[in-house]
Formats: sequence, structure tokens, C-alpha cells
Amino acid sequence: MRPSPHVFRAYDIRGVYGRDIDEDVAYKVGRAFGKRVGGLTIVGRDVRTSGPRLAKALTEGLTDSGVDVLNAGMCTTPACYFGARHFKTLGGVMITASHNPREWNGFKMFLGSGETISEGAGMETIRDMVLNEAYGPASSRKGTMTEVSLLKIYSDHLLQSFRRMDGLKVAVDLSDGAAALVFPDILKSLGIEYEALNNNPDGLFRSHEPEPTEKNIEPLRKLVVDRGFDMGVSFDGDADRAVFVDDAGRILAGDVALAVLLKTMKLKGYVVYDVNSSTALKHVAEKLGFAPVEWKVGRAFIQRKVKELGAVLGGEKSNHIYFGELDGDDDAIYAALKMAELLHTSQKPLSKHVDEIPSYPATPIIVFDCPDEHKFRVVERISSRLESMGFKTSRLDGVKAYAEDGWILVRASNTMPQVKMSAEAATVGRLEELRRLGERLITEEISCLGTS
Repeated sequence: MRPSPHVFRAYDIRGVYGRDIDEDVAYKVGRAFGKRVGGLTIVGRDVRTSGPRLAKALTEGLTDSGVDVLNAGMCTTPACYFGARHFKTLGGVMITASHNPREWNGFKMFLGSGETISEGAGMETIRDMVLNEAYGPASSRKGTMTEVSLLKIYSDHLLQSFRRMDGLKVAVDLSDGAAALVFPDILKSLGIEYEALNNNPDGLFRSHEPEPTEKNIEPLRKLVVDRGFDMGVSFDGDADRAVFVDDAGRILAGDVALAVLLKTMKLKGYVVYDVNSSTALKHVAEKLGFAPVEWKVGRAFIQRKVKELGAVLGGEKSNHIYFGELDGDDDAIYAALKMAELLHTSQKPLSKHVDEIPSYPATPIIVFDCPDEHKFRVVERISSRLESMGFKTSRLDGVKAYAEDGWILVRASNTMPQVKMSAEAATVGRLEELRRLGERLITEEISCLGTS
């Protein structure tokens, strides 16, 4: 199969198995990535049923490039990142489609330094090598494949990082994903009482897709409230995102979770967060003695900035949490254990910690369809119009326009033919004004595309 260029996305290669990607594509990705890294590579996969076939073909491509491979088998994406650090590999590939439906799969590629192969940071090179089969002849030296017990090593590492938390009660939605391979045993070993929903890591995702949306989390939220759990946590398919539910049944946005987790940091320093995050996060960080840094949306950008600054913590509103103590990597299971540790040591309900964070009226992220070839120009025009209206603007990621009592963010999606908007304000009335303004500007600019 010759893959379509659209499977090469901003942060990974991803598509429907059998239609967009197959074993032939996996082999070519292995050849291209093997040429890029040129040395020891770890390979993991999530629970999807196409994973074993893709892993075998990918490994064949890597070893034909002369690269030695560590086969980690089924694991979480953060465990694969950990494995690269632990075994000191030059690179790694995680076979996963994260939160996508079960028929999807893909490849997350990263270097031994932790750098994600992403748009503008190596993805174009991999894409061109795969599409044109421009990775050269097979190596005269066939690489080796060695199986490693990564999940045990990863679990032991986590257990060494936390003390027992007897008496704590946690409800979990494992989303039938990779977290089910390891998280229940870790909770049991730490003395945490738990009840798990969707604990069937067989790749079928029976109850809901492996995406912790508000709708999918509703059974977990109800369980937390009805049974009196201290907190709930829901994972996506590869366990690099955790969405928390407090004891009052409230679902925590990623910026709120990050603000709470600041209390777990023994060292002060930089905190990196994305432009979607609430102004409340900045205020909380400053109050607790941290130096807040706003940055671009997306793992490649946030993780890179956390490493560059030596930040203690980073996060996105989408519920990725990055830890300086993990060399900047995001790990949802580690985040869940840090949250549990806070509740156990503080002896204060999660709802009380949440109530201490200022809450400002805000919109959800509002999505507008817009062709890829036009979306950045649309944002550019909106930026000019907002500036002409007297807003102070930042072009860090799209355009963020500031008023004295709120802001509007308009940005092009990194992965989809979309323009996205969000807003926050001091009052509900002002928020509605900003929302209407942003929606009007976006709608007008998109409608003008056919006439410009």
C-alpha cells in the first residue's frame, strides 16, 4: 500500500487500519525511522487488535535498516517514553491511535532525547522517505530484536516513587485501554481501594470509544458521587491523558487539574501551559511562587518548552500533564498518582482544592470547518481586525486578543481543517459579547473565502 499524505499528521502517523495504513506502510515507516535514528529503538503498542501485525512489520523495517529493536509489547505510551530513557535508546515508536475508534491505528515516533517527531521537527522527512521509498537499500547488517519486560520495570519505578496511600478510595474508568494493563495492580500495591470501569484491554472498546469526553465520563462521575469515592480518573486509549472527577462530581479541565497539581511540587520554578488555559492558572501559579509561561498548543511544543526551561510542570487544557521529574514527558498514570498523593497527604477533599482556584466564565473550544489551505490566512485577517478594534494581541499561537476584562483566542487546528475559538471573561455578560464577536469574525472571514 502507498499511504496517502494525509496520514502524516502534526504529531504522528495515523489512519484506519486496512484503508490508510497496513503492514506494508508499517514496514516503510520502520525503514524510514531506522534511517533517521540509526541505532537502538524501543517499540511498544497499545491494545488495538491490529497492533501485533503492525509491530511485526515495523520491527522488520527497523531491523532491515540495521537497527536493533527492543520489543516492549503491549504498554502505555508514557511507559514507552520511560523505556527509551531507561534503556538509553536512540529512539522509540509507539503503535497507537490514542483516543480514536478501534479500527484506527498509527505510529508515534520520538527520539532518545524525548523530542517528538512532529511537523517542523522531522515528520516531513519521514513522510517523504515513506512516500518515495527513499530510505535506500537494506543494511548489510540485519538488526536484532530483543523482548523486554517493560511494564514490570515501569510499574516498579512508579511504586518506588510513591508511598502507600491506605484509606484512599479512587474510581477509575480505564476505557478498555492500555491503562488497564498496569494501573489496577499499582493501586492495589499502594493500598488504594478502587473500583474500575471498562477494564477489558482487548482492543474492542465495547462501552465507549477510548476518549474521556464528558458524555463518556458520566458513569464514572455518577459512581464517584453515589459511592463516595475521593476522586475519579478516566484515561484515554494509550494513557497519556487523564481526566479527573472530584468528590462533588465535577469534571476538571486540564488547566484546573494542573493548578491543583502545583501543590504537589516540592521545587518552585517554571510552569508551562497552553494558550487555551484559563487566566486563573497564571494567578494560582504566581500566588504559589511559580513562574508561569504561556506557550503553543500541542505535545511537541509544550514538552519541548518544559525541557528547554527545566520547568517543574507543564500542561494543556486537553488534560496532558508534563512533569519535569520525568524529563518533561506526559504520563497520565503518574498524574493520577500525584493527585491521589495530594489527597492522602493533605487529608482535604479534592473539591476543596478545586474551590480554592478562581473560576472565570469561559466558553468551550468552538470549532469551525475551514480548508487547510485557508485556515492560517483566516486567522491572520481576524488578528488584523481585532487589532484595529483596539485589542492588544499576541501571535504566539493563532491570535489571542486581550481586553481589560477578558480575552478571545482564535487559532488554526494543528491536525484538522478547522479554525478553533475560545474565550474567557470576568462576567457572563462580557463573555457572551466576546463569544459573539469571535464567532462573527470567523464566520465572516470563512464566508469571504470564495470571493477573495
